[in-house]
This record gives sequence, structure tokens and C-alpha cells, in this order.
Amino acid sequence: MEYVIRPFRPADTDAVVALWESCGLVRPWNDPRRDIARKLTVQPELFLVATDREAVVAAGMAGFDGHRGWVNYLAVRPELQGGGLGRAMMTEFERLLTAMGCPKLNLQVRAGNEQVMAFYESLGYAPDHAVSLGKRLIPDDGGPARDASVDDTVAANDR
Repeated sequence: MEYVIRPFRPADTDAVVALWESCGLVRPWNDPRRDIARKLTVQPELFLVATDREAVVAAGMAGFDGHRGWVNYLAVRPELQGGGLGRAMMTEFERLLTAMGCPKLNLQVRAGNEQVMAFYESLGYAPDHAVSLGKRLIPDDGGPARDASVDDTVAANDR
């Protein structure tokens, strides 16, 4: 199967949310539709999807703050995992970020997700031996802001 990697389009929203849900990336405190809306205001060209001509089969977001790049919400349709599509998405993110002058790319994986750790290690990523801290400033669930747990700050790079 041949895939096309391209920038996200608003018409992709439902398919991307469904993909993230099927990959277990959505958490109650992170509204994926709000995350998409936020991403479209900052470096939307770094929000990519892969299609098989008919459907979205992979998606992910990247960003560059001038110091480090980040990848979040990388997901590949479960039945296609292990076929090279995740690697292709990461290669494209690395290409785009390098072109922007990004010296280092960071990502986060939920503790215990050994399958995803092995995937990123196969791409040359290694633990930084740093502790990730976070604090929610704007709650997505309509409730008051609360201190972030480890899961709050972990990018949804579980697939």
C-alpha cells in the first residue's frame, strides 16, 4: 500500500480523533478537538496525516520553540503498526524540524509502554534521564485547573 503524508486539513478532524481514540492516546483531561484547534494556531504545517488515498491511517503533531522540537499524538492505525508508517512519519517530522534549524527532537512516552519505547529506540532515540513535570493552565474538561499528574504532561506518543 502506498501512503501520502501531508499537512492536516480541518476535514480530517473526525478521522484523526477516531484514530487517536483507537490507539489509546486520548485522556479525559485532554480534549483532542481542543488540542487540534490549538495546534492549528501554532505551526499548523507541523501537523501531519498519512492517508491511503481513502482514509487517514496515521497522524501526529510536532512543534519547535526555537530550542527543542517535540512530537505529540503520533498514531498509526493499529493494524498497520510495524509496517514502516510510523518510521516514515518520524522521518518527515525530523526533515521538517531540521529545515527549521531544530537541533534536538524530544518526545515523551508513557512509562511502561515498552512497545513504543522499542519503536523510538529503533529510530535512534534514547532516554534523556530527565523528569518531566507539568502543570495544567487551561482545563479541557471545564473544571478548575489542577496540578498535572505524570500522564497530563506525557505526549500521546503511545503508538
